[in-house]
Amino acid sequence: QVQLVESGGGLVQAGGSLRLSCVASGSTLIINTMGWYRRAPGKQRELVATFTGDGTIEYADSVKGRFTISRDNAKNTVYLQMNSLKPEDTAVYYCRGGLGIRNYWGQGTQVTVSS
Repeated sequence: QVQLVESGGGLVQAGGSLRLSCVASGSTLIINTMGWYRRAPGKQRELVATFTGDGTIEYADSVKGRFTISRDNAKNTVYLQMNSLKPEDTAVYYCRGGLGIRNYWGQGTQVTVSS
């Protein structure tokens, strides 16, 4: 059974940094397609950053230059380093991974950026 567990969210002032982690269990292949999404209050869930499965990385335009996705294959863990955080980055951040036609999601971690 595949499970994704996020950690690292919290409250930070604008301009600050946070690092999110997502540990995958039940599959070592899923790390190739893992990424981060977020849902802000009153908005739809949106892509933040993801490994696309062919070795490339995709970022949302709103986070380019500020956020960095990385992974540690030995730990089956994907990270999201978030710098220069803005109040508009406030959201629940979700880890996602895909295997075939199935998508797996973590439970989410809250990130709140105060102005």
